[in-house]
Amino acid sequence: MYLSIQNYCSELVTHFDEINAERKLLLQKVSDYIQQKNSSGQPTQLLYVCTHNSRRSHFGQVWAAVAANYFNVKQVSSFSGGTEATAFHPNAINALKRIGFTINTKDESKANPVYTVQFGDELSTTCFSKVYDNTANPERQFAAVMTCSDADENCPFIPDVELRIGTTYEDPKAFDNTLQQDTQYDTRCRQIALETLYVFSLVQ
Repeated sequence: MYLSIQNYCSELVTHFDEINAERKLLLQKVSDYIQQKNSSGQPTQLLYVCTHNSRRSHFGQVWAAVAANYFNVKQVSSFSGGTEATAFHPNAINALKRIGFTINTKDESKANPVYTVQFGDELSTTCFSKVYDNTANPERQFAAVMTCSDADENCPFIPDVELRIGTTYEDPKAFDNTLQQDTQYDTRCRQIALETLYVFSLVQ
């Protein structure tokens, strides 16, 4: 793992006390799901869902991949999707770059590019915007983590899901093109990183 991201994670794990007790109980359900899969030797598939699959769900996908590596939790795959496809938003990409991720695409000219988000020399995840039931995402035996309330309300049924849980976050989109833009994206990225690291810290 890149040193900058390793250090970022190591600093965040000292701040789990920022997560309130009610929120920890909610996050514990995701940990329990991963633990159950881990204990039975089955792979864990986590699908992070928000409306446009452009910001928060990608943060979830990326940080789940990082957290699994940081805590050495094996056989974890993370994905993301939305109720509609748009594109991985540049402001979310830039927030990750500021932490130390290397993010590249083969064709920036496309409306919805496919990005490689790298967090180590041989550690990466692939991000692009898609509907939650896209063929790139798992079809069965997975958990759906709803990262926005709109998606949670407008996506009432996800077939073949083993766990569906709403860990919703405020949308940094509200601050696009304002003086607070970068700060708000960094804040939301940090919150999702903090809570995802907490989830994986509980897996034995």
